[in-house]
Amino acid sequence: SGTKGKSLRLEGIEIRLDNNTIGGSVEYRTHVQNEGWQAYVADDAISGTKGRSLRLEAIKIRLTGELAQKYSVEYRTHVQNEGWKNWVKDDAVSGTTGKNLRLEAIEIRLIKK
Repeated sequence: SGTKGKSLRLEGIEIRLDNNTIGGSVEYRTHVQNEGWQAYVADDAISGTKGRSLRLEAIKIRLTGELAQKYSVEYRTHVQNEGWKNWVKDDAVSGTTGKNLRLEAIEIRLIKK
């Protein structure tokens, strides 16, 4: 989701798992320009801001419940001036903090353990 090479920022993100019959959820938090880390939200709630022109700078994503026992969540972000970061998983930081660089895109995947 997002763009690369267009100088556009991600401002907010909503993540959800479709057809989840296992139990558990996806939780995530973002590091927002001038505000720092926000609290964790879950299952299609917005993390970041809407209509305030503040950039996302980093993200953490984790699974809960039985879902976390059976799967890992892997993700990577495309960062202004740095390009695609390496894949990280299970609540690790993707993006940057303290560099004033915007997230421009994100890729997320579930991996069976």
